[in-house]
Amino acid sequence: MFKKIIISIFLILLLCGGYVTYILYQKVYQPNVTLANASDKYFYIYSTYDFNDVANDLYEQGFIINRESFVWLADKKANFKNNIHPGKYLLKEGMSNNELIDLLRSGKQVPVKVTFNNVRTTNELIGKFSRNLECDSLELYDLLNDAAFVASYGFNRITILTLFLPNTYEFNWNTSAEEVIVRMATEYKKFWTDERKAKAQKLNLSQSEVAILASIVQAEQTVHNDERPKVAGLYINRLKKGMLLQSDPTVIYGVGDFSIRRVLNKHLEMDTPYNTYMHTGLPPGPINLPSIKSIDAVLNFEQHDYIYMCAKEDFSGYHNFAKTYDQHLIYARKFQKELNKRRIYN
Repeated sequence: MFKKIIISIFLILLLCGGYVTYILYQKVYQPNVTLANASDKYFYIYSTYDFNDVANDLYEQGFIINRESFVWLADKKANFKNNIHPGKYLLKEGMSNNELIDLLRSGKQVPVKVTFNNVRTTNELIGKFSRNLECDSLELYDLLNDAAFVASYGFNRITILTLFLPNTYEFNWNTSAEEVIVRMATEYKKFWTDERKAKAQKLNLSQSEVAILASIVQAEQTVHNDERPKVAGLYINRLKKGMLLQSDPTVIYGVGDFSIRRVLNKHLEMDTPYNTYMHTGLPPGPINLPSIKSIDAVLNFEQHDYIYMCAKEDFSGYHNFAKTYDQHLIYARKFQKELNKRRIYN
């Protein structure tokens, strides 16, 4: 009789142990991540989050089925609850709590690609970063407008835009505003090799001035990269002669109305620092973020004697170049006649 009691107790304990083991197995290894009700397969951990924020967000966004089991295992995993890694994480359907916690604990986040080109203003640039990264747009704006901060990089509040070279870059999602600028400074230093610096010095232009001129060249020739060295040569000729640059895109930038297709006298009469019909030399800052090709077009400009140019009347995107004002007027009249024919008056 005693032997039967012992055996019964052993069986009960075995069953209880098996049940406990099964429950533990479920909490640790059973699938708990579901993407069925989630609109995105990425989970974002903000820099301000603590563990409760992580657990709540996972559950409220429908990424985990059982919050309690996730919290229970997270409590058992060393260095997780008090060591949260902000970032963007790729979740997979059917991940267990163990797999999910190991992912979040590792800090192995998905890199974010940020592309910026065809940018004209500081606000447009800030938007490219703030829409893709955690960095706060206001914080980035404040840094770019902090005279002391930008001076530490060798710029002022206007020329700081020339630090940003249009391209596609990979960032961690939780990159801060200051880290963005540090990264761009690193890319800037890589680009400005000794060879490029020497070419800028030969032109008697600073690196920022090269970028400013490149922004004008790019605005004048938006279609055909092969003509940009020729356009650059024209403006370099004007700078050397002390002539007004007389660039319509700079006038448009100063006016602030990028819908203008035809620069009129009323625009030319507006006295802004960017009106190169009024002020000699380069404007104070870039009128867009020039591409690497545009900067290199300036550094490797085409040597010629042209000092005038006008868009071709066939609207091919190319220009007619002239050495004399009389010849330029002939080209200008042809283009203006075609503008009128096409009813482009403003």
